[in-house]
Amino acid sequence: VVRRHLLQRYEHQPFISCLAGFYSCRWKRYQRERTEPGKCCCNMVNELKDSTDMPFAFCLSLVFLYTWSEGKNDYNGFDWYNYGNLGFWFLWSLLILIVAAVLFAYTSLLLVLAMCLLAEGQQLYLHWSHKIGTFLVLGFTISSLFALSILWRDHRKTVRLSFQVTAPYLHLGAIAIMVLLSWPVALHSIRADKKVIQVVIVGPYLAILLFLFLIPLGMYSPCIREQGTLGPKPALIGHRGAPMLAPENTEMSFLKTIEHGGDGLETDVTISYDGVPFLMHDDTLRRTTNIHEVYPNETRKDASFFSWDSLQKLNAGTWFLKNKPFVGMGSLSKADQNQAMNQSIYTLSGFLRLADSHNKVVIFDLYRPPETHPYRHLWVRKVLDVILKEAKIKRHLVLWLHNSVRSFVQSVAPGFQHIMGRKEPIEDLLKQNIGKLNLVYTDMSSEDIRKYAEANITTNFYVVNEPWLYSLAWCSGAHSVTTNAVHLLKDLSQPLFLMTPRQYNFMWILTDLTSAFLISLIFTL
Repeated sequence: VVRRHLLQRYEHQPFISCLAGFYSCRWKRYQRERTEPGKCCCNMVNELKDSTDMPFAFCLSLVFLYTWSEGKNDYNGFDWYNYGNLGFWFLWSLLILIVAAVLFAYTSLLLVLAMCLLAEGQQLYLHWSHKIGTFLVLGFTISSLFALSILWRDHRKTVRLSFQVTAPYLHLGAIAIMVLLSWPVALHSIRADKKVIQVVIVGPYLAILLFLFLIPLGMYSPCIREQGTLGPKPALIGHRGAPMLAPENTEMSFLKTIEHGGDGLETDVTISYDGVPFLMHDDTLRRTTNIHEVYPNETRKDASFFSWDSLQKLNAGTWFLKNKPFVGMGSLSKADQNQAMNQSIYTLSGFLRLADSHNKVVIFDLYRPPETHPYRHLWVRKVLDVILKEAKIKRHLVLWLHNSVRSFVQSVAPGFQHIMGRKEPIEDLLKQNIGKLNLVYTDMSSEDIRKYAEANITTNFYVVNEPWLYSLAWCSGAHSVTTNAVHLLKDLSQPLFLMTPRQYNFMWILTDLTSAFLISLIFTL
């Protein structure tokens, strides 16, 4: 009798054994007698109490994975921020991306297992280890999203911009998921023994489906446009040269930009203690030189307090080979490695001569020396002397960005192109003879770009590294972008995700009709 009772409850079925094993860690025992879908809903409410966090964890992990992956454009800035706080270089951005992908895969697997078990009429017993795992996923994703919203507020703008190019395809993916979910929903609703239960199951599903069917009505993307209305490809300005191919702000970096067809060069200018303008982005020399080897007791000393003779003794390339500062930057050839190892700090004069010889426009940030520096009040004049008297670059190639002494610069150096680093009323820009705006990419707006273009004011956005973001700038009408990835963006022949309204409407209607047919078919089977 006992044996017969056991055989009635348990038997060896490999598929269900695997499902129950992975989900509940019950490899030898499971419920043999199937419970009809729909008739067990009331009991399942109690059974699902231990796993109600799982769908929430899945949704949060998906949101975080999308949010973080779309922020790849700013990974280098994120890692640089951590370097400034921690004192050592590590690709934290890549580590977080891997963790986000693993957590999403884990919650997805649990959700699939749960749906399969329910379809087989099995009760859900989430193992305690998976309960802990689900709790860790919730804790990590919630804390990470909260930290991003506080410490990296511009990241939200990046995600919103990404929707302008990915929304049509996210819509397609969401519809596909709803089609897959229609099978378990239909299975439990049709066999439910009470009308109330059917309404509870089907009602929310149909509401979400209707919302997804209609959401394209409020969707906007500048890359959905009539054929022939796309503007010219934005020019590419190398951000500190080509820092994914060579050490930033070195001669090699700028030569790489020119080699790959960049239209301009961007850099940062600091004044040495004896009045030599040189290229350096950071306040100190720790990140981009071997100062810890040459001057180990002066690693935190401001870069502008070193004489030019002292700066010439530093190597500005070995750090690049050691740290590999960009995710997915690839490996360098032996020749490039040898060249990078022998890079030194570059002067503004050498930079301008190089740009002039290749007819490339230049734009640079000027850093005022700190208090007690001998050139604290002469720094702009010193830079102008190098531009006008020493390098003698053609003036129309200079995009002057610094705003505090703009009227003085316009009087002593007519011919410069003047560029503003923020949005201002068109009337004010025209009064100051501003012909270009240099804006952070999170300020990108096709309407503003069009408005300024009508007044003959072009726009440049920085720093644009990802093809999707460059495509958005192209579709929005940007004149140029500052980028770390000239070698990648130059190969784009047209924007990603570009389509005509007719093509999109066809895709939208076809998707809705096909999914509606499949869902109806599943419900009637």
